[in-house]
Amino acid sequence: MSPIKSSKPFIRPCEGSNWDSAAYVSDTKLHARVAAHLAENDLASAIATAFSLPTRDSYTYHANMSVSLAQVQYVISLGNANGLHVWYYSPKPPSANEKPESDIETYISIFAPQTLTPNILKTFSSNARKGSLRQSIASYLITKRYLHPFLPALQIPRSKKSAPPNPYLDFISWACVNLEWAGPCPASEALKGSHHVLPVFMHHFGCVCPSHEALSILKVLAAGREIWDMGSGNGYWAFMLRAYGLVVKPVDNAQSSWRVSWVSDTEIADGEAYIRSHDSGRDAVLLLVYPIVGGGIAGGQEGGFTRGLLREYKGDTVAVVGTQNHNGYTGFKNMSIDEYMEREQPGWTKVVQVPLPSFPGKDEALFVFQSGERAPPKTIGQGQDS
Repeated sequence: MSPIKSSKPFIRPCEGSNWDSAAYVSDTKLHARVAAHLAENDLASAIATAFSLPTRDSYTYHANMSVSLAQVQYVISLGNANGLHVWYYSPKPPSANEKPESDIETYISIFAPQTLTPNILKTFSSNARKGSLRQSIASYLITKRYLHPFLPALQIPRSKKSAPPNPYLDFISWACVNLEWAGPCPASEALKGSHHVLPVFMHHFGCVCPSHEALSILKVLAAGREIWDMGSGNGYWAFMLRAYGLVVKPVDNAQSSWRVSWVSDTEIADGEAYIRSHDSGRDAVLLLVYPIVGGGIAGGQEGGFTRGLLREYKGDTVAVVGTQNHNGYTGFKNMSIDEYMEREQPGWTKVVQVPLPSFPGKDEALFVFQSGERAPPKTIGQGQDS
């Protein structure tokens, strides 16, 4: 996870304000004010309200592009002009019979804690017109999804009580509606670039949003063990996993700068060295959220970050959050993490691949692999729940 290189660790919880993560998530009145701004498509005010930023905020967000909140808000006001919403209109515009609003709403509901994900996916598919974008998205998500049939505990039920607040999901849901994103499909792999909103989301929340299902699956597979969040960035995943009752150790080498830090106890260390000096992680779950590809202008060897950590790790459960197509955003340039594990790490068994709420134009999932006595037997085929 790396918006921009920096020579020193990020120290303040939020640059430009006295914001505090714990106070923010517990303030329901604040959430309502933020939601009201989002309902008016005023992202700049929503971010400023949520993170106690000044009215004339001058911070520049560096990631895939460099923008200010005011600039992002102007681009939002342009709507789908100049191909800004190309993901919904590629490879062809929706027909008169298609209803983008309904498609987007159904896609968002896949990740709500109160819904049963397999059921929503089936609804997404059964209500799709033949040849429609909705059908393509639903088929893709169902085909990619995999929960090992020998591990029934991975079937996460709908939340019967309030799940811990996940503010990133609120902002991602807004982005899906405003930027007209109904989810990834095979055509998404060819999409290049991204919307101006993304740098703001990355700096405030991180590169990818967790879901209730993903967090609950990690809790099941951790089975009381500590999770090592290697390359933890601004700590949003560590923060959310802790909200779900897990013990998490965030570790990052501090080569990247973030406006917001969700946790205050990140261990500043090289990932490989940390693993070597802590019994090679034999009794910990290894978590990699948006591992860098490396090589080229990113420096290092292509795939070196992921390969290096897996070489040092001697535990039996690896979770990777990254792209599930071949767009080269995480891990490796020309293969997904499950393809890499199958080719170069045959001792590992894939037990999970579930979609995550992806920013428009992206295609992310949680993958989990196990080895040794804890791993169930490998099965033939994938793409369906047990």
